[in-house]
Amino acid sequence: MIKVRLRPILSKINLPTVLKTAILPGESIERLFIATQTGEIFHIGNGVIGTFLDISPQIIKLGASGRGYDERGLLGLAFHPEFYYNGLFYLHYSVAGTQGPGALPGAPPESFKPNPCDPRTLNLKWINREIQYDHIDTVEEWIFHSNQPQKRRALLNLRRPFFNHNGVNSLNFSPETGKLVLTTGDGGSGYDPFNLSQNDMEIAGKIIEIDVVKNTFINNPPVVTRFNELPVPIQETLTVIAKGVRNIPGISFQWFFNQYIKYVGNVGQDLVESIFSFVHYKPIPVTHLIHASLMRSEPDQEGFINFGWRGWEGAFPASIIRSCSTNPTLHEETIAYYNDAVKTSGRRLQPQISYFHKDPRPDKFGGTALTGVQPYMGNGIPDLTGSVVFTDFARREKSQTTVRGVLAYTRVRTDCKLNDFNVIETDYNFGSQSAFYVSLGTNLDQTRLYLGVYGSMKVTDFNQGTVFEIVS
Repeated sequence: MIKVRLRPILSKINLPTVLKTAILPGESIERLFIATQTGEIFHIGNGVIGTFLDISPQIIKLGASGRGYDERGLLGLAFHPEFYYNGLFYLHYSVAGTQGPGALPGAPPESFKPNPCDPRTLNLKWINREIQYDHIDTVEEWIFHSNQPQKRRALLNLRRPFFNHNGVNSLNFSPETGKLVLTTGDGGSGYDPFNLSQNDMEIAGKIIEIDVVKNTFINNPPVVTRFNELPVPIQETLTVIAKGVRNIPGISFQWFFNQYIKYVGNVGQDLVESIFSFVHYKPIPVTHLIHASLMRSEPDQEGFINFGWRGWEGAFPASIIRSCSTNPTLHEETIAYYNDAVKTSGRRLQPQISYFHKDPRPDKFGGTALTGVQPYMGNGIPDLTGSVVFTDFARREKSQTTVRGVLAYTRVRTDCKLNDFNVIETDYNFGSQSAFYVSLGTNLDQTRLYLGVYGSMKVTDFNQGTVFEIVS
């Protein structure tokens, strides 16, 4: 059992969704930047805390419609690899004043479940998209100029069908390509009711590269849901790395044996949380996807990554679990989308780990939602050097009334077989307060790990966040 300490860095903040480090132009120290879901971005350097940017008036009202829990807000922050010289950084957030009725009006999105006996629930279409949607997300380019952040342009404006599955820590730069990587969730609800994640024209459910060097000279793009609705100059800046995404807490990169391993965590539905890894891949230009769609042909998908959702939940066919209250041993699992599972079975990437929501092993834990995946290459915690560390939102032991997040790790594996994991024990006493582990971050050379914790599931319970450094 590896044991670590949690050293508090900043307390009494709102939901700390993104943790990144960067060096401000003209400085020499690496600062920790903390983006909150409600729109503030703080930075810490030499023990001094400052506000880098506050866009909270531009963030959609969170916790609306009686929901304290929310998955919208400020979801992505990424600094350009040349940020020190050019001052460019990027934001992804849900825009104020864009609240819509949802893609299935009159029904809570979380209430949807497919019924294998009712074909209507297996083949739903997202119709009337301009009026039946939940909100609009934007991806923007900003510049830090004369000690003041200023917006330069919007790169994408995306209409989202439901409030959830918008991604988190959704913007990261690839050290391989130098491109901005956007991870989009499948649009929300449960079970991907419109099968957006496998549809090549849908922006939802994908990992997308954006070439920010190319200037489209379109500073206010149209609001879209599909790639073919984008102006051609924007289409030409985009390539798609992967599809079959449910919801992702970002993408991370590890330099290992002279190559970059990419790690992606895919949040599960009812059964498992999964972590995928890959080295070689062949992204498809959006213009090729559109051409193939027009020609009604199949694009070349050799080397293209497919995580398998909605037919697959990690290593398993996506199942509906029908519980039997009188006899739990009679729980029935039905493959929700049998045809989708068969169709994607040969093309999908196998996960490195699929850990269960229920795990009877005494040294493991039952997962809730994966919230961060980061390689650790430092020497400060020797037993973790070279490992992949991940966080899960929460766990509740039968004997506990409070909820605790969990920190765990796995080793790098090169034989593509399913790997196991181990729990990391922490020393911090949260007392009677719950501790939801909502984010995981690292510094530029991956020698430090940072953990974001929140004391409530409700975004409307303000100032309950703490950011820790994980130390030996």
